[in-house]
Amino acid sequence: MSQNRIALNYPQASLDAIDAALGVLDAEFANLIGLSIDERRQLNKMGDKSEAFCRQAVVVFTENSGVLPRNFDLDGYVADLAALDALRPRLARVRRLFERMSDSEMALGSDLMSGSLEGYAVLKVSGKGEGLEGLREILSNRFSRKPRPGTPEPGSSGGNG
Repeated sequence: MSQNRIALNYPQASLDAIDAALGVLDAEFANLIGLSIDERRQLNKMGDKSEAFCRQAVVVFTENSGVLPRNFDLDGYVADLAALDALRPRLARVRRLFERMSDSEMALGSDLMSGSLEGYAVLKVSGKGEGLEGLREILSNRFSRKPRPGTPEPGSSGGNG
């Protein structure tokens, strides 16, 4: 195989440890929520400038809680900021891990595809008469072209009349 971008081999004990760690993450992050597309669209978003505004508001509101309406949950508001600050570094780590996992998945797929194409090319040339014609034909289905919608099939009149 001429391309080998990555070689991974996880012993079963490692896979078990990874699965256990993922189980812990699932359990510890069980209170995270999922949002629908509509919910995401409707929410106020907090960018960098808005975050500075919110952080300053926490200070102002905490120092002047008497001016806030009675139903304003200042403790919950402050807790949201603390939770955001606790979540972000972990999110950054998970994003980096996710990116490396995605890149590794892509590299493994590319290695497999390159090796398959390389082996298929050899099989097309040297596999004749070796009893491999049926297997070569099975592999060739990857390259068979299906007619596009609206394209006449071979042998049909396909004209406009």
